[in-house]
Amino acid sequence: MQKWIVLFAGVMLQLILGGVYAWSAFVPALTGNYGLSNGQCGLIFGVVIGVFTVVMIPSGRLLRRVGPRIVAAVGASLFAAGYITASLSGGNYFVLVVGIGVLTGAGIGAGYVCPLTVAMKWFPNNKGLVTGVAVAGFGGGAVLLSFLVEYLLQTAQLDVLIVFRIVGICFGGVALLAALLLSEPVQTEEERAANGKGVNSVLSHIFSREFGFLLLGLFAATFAGLLTVGNLKPILLSVGLSSKLTTLGIALFAVGNAAGRIIWGQIHDRLGSRSTVLYSLVFLGITLIPLLLELPAHLLLTIVTIIGSGFGAAFVVYASSMVENFGTTLFPRLYPVCFLGYGVAGIIGPGTGGLIKDLSGSFMPAIISSVIVVFVAAAIFAIGFPSDTPSVTEKNP
Repeated sequence: MQKWIVLFAGVMLQLILGGVYAWSAFVPALTGNYGLSNGQCGLIFGVVIGVFTVVMIPSGRLLRRVGPRIVAAVGASLFAAGYITASLSGGNYFVLVVGIGVLTGAGIGAGYVCPLTVAMKWFPNNKGLVTGVAVAGFGGGAVLLSFLVEYLLQTAQLDVLIVFRIVGICFGGVALLAALLLSEPVQTEEERAANGKGVNSVLSHIFSREFGFLLLGLFAATFAGLLTVGNLKPILLSVGLSSKLTTLGIALFAVGNAAGRIIWGQIHDRLGSRSTVLYSLVFLGITLIPLLLELPAHLLLTIVTIIGSGFGAAFVVYASSMVENFGTTLFPRLYPVCFLGYGVAGIIGPGTGGLIKDLSGSFMPAIISSVIVVFVAAAIFAIGFPSDTPSVTEKNP
């Protein structure tokens, strides 16, 4: 029973933290009411992702020492503090960056690694599937937040800063409650011994060929996905969709994101790292191409959902691949480092997309660059990554 409570709490925590993917729902209000540019809004989102990934590294180490409950609770508190700080900014760009970008980003980083780590320990025989379920909450969080933001901004006519405060208090409170339900199973003697190994052996894995190629794949997939989702509402508005349809688009992207994490997790369990990573990159690149075409609204929204599923693959495929290649015990040490690829993509991708729109008047060049990055990474991965081997149950340093 305990493992199901922990899994539920992990999904709820990820659901709250994953609301960050609804960021583009705030962009029109920030640009229209407070004079921010698309590039500035994209950079705020990029800082969130960058801080999120950097904070994951010490959080993974701290989790091993004090357990997931304390680390996740600190993350939930920072998450709430960031949104509340932004609500008091008066539209000041620097305060928004500090609040949403730094504080909330740090909270997401501290909280994100906890459900992944504990879920795989409670369900050791279904790592790909359970990782997909755990992170599906993160992908689906934008569904809830996007509709809430649309209602509060459009129907209730609230100022965007007031909406930040509501998100901070309500979502942060739920995240804190979920964090308090997390726990780990009792460690085996083998796991205790592995935890005592020195950092040198960890570094040897970080500089291995497998780790480098997984880092490259994660960067490429998330660069394309974050550029898209960080500017999704402006992208959809630019092709003539109404505000309500663009909100639906954000929600559908999140639905695809969540579903993709579960589906690709099962694919990984069956095919292994090399095939799944390669297929997921090619899939994402192909699904981005229709964004360059003039499509009817219903077809465009369908494409957005499919793109979301390709983006969601990145958050289960690479986590499961890290476990397959390096073992569960090393996961909280190695995965946060690999996840820096996501952080770099977050800093570059959304801001670049917004800047290109500001300079050229179109998102098309940004989408083309995303497609190129994904296909180049797929080609390099296909050439350099070793063939699939039987799944590793546990590999100690």
